[in-house]
Amino acid sequence: MNIKQLFTDDEAVSPVIGVILMVAITVILAAVIGTFVLGLGDQVQDTAPQASFNFDFEAPGGSANDYVVITHDGGDTIDASGQQLNTTVDGTEVLGGLGYDSGSGWTGDVSAGSSVNVTGADWSGQSVRVVWTSSSGDSSATLGQANAP
Repeated sequence: MNIKQLFTDDEAVSPVIGVILMVAITVILAAVIGTFVLGLGDQVQDTAPQASFNFDFEAPGGSANDYVVITHDGGDTIDASGQQLNTTVDGTEVLGGLGYDSGSGWTGDVSAGSSVNVTGADWSGQSVRVVWTSSSGDSSATLGQANAP
């Protein structure tokens, strides 16, 4: 066996590297094409915004004048049009006529400092949430939650 010949013989290196590169390119292309064909790329855009909300419960006397002020404290600006941002009280969406009134509710772009008042009866023990729903309606996330004292 000639040791000098082992160091100078490069016949098998090039085809092995070529095959590895071809397999890698094929796998990457299959993943990209599969993502678009199956529609998984659309779901990536429907991620919930990151935002924090402050809940300030005002109870002047345990009456129908009680209210909570919900304020966007910081984070992403949220597009509230198209019912993407809602407020719920104990799981019931806040709308006029359901015992709670949020006035016009969340409208337009909700950014830091935006607030909404939700009035209702006795708040004690009730859970208030700010819920974001994707434009397609396929996913939702609770962005903020507080329990009334």
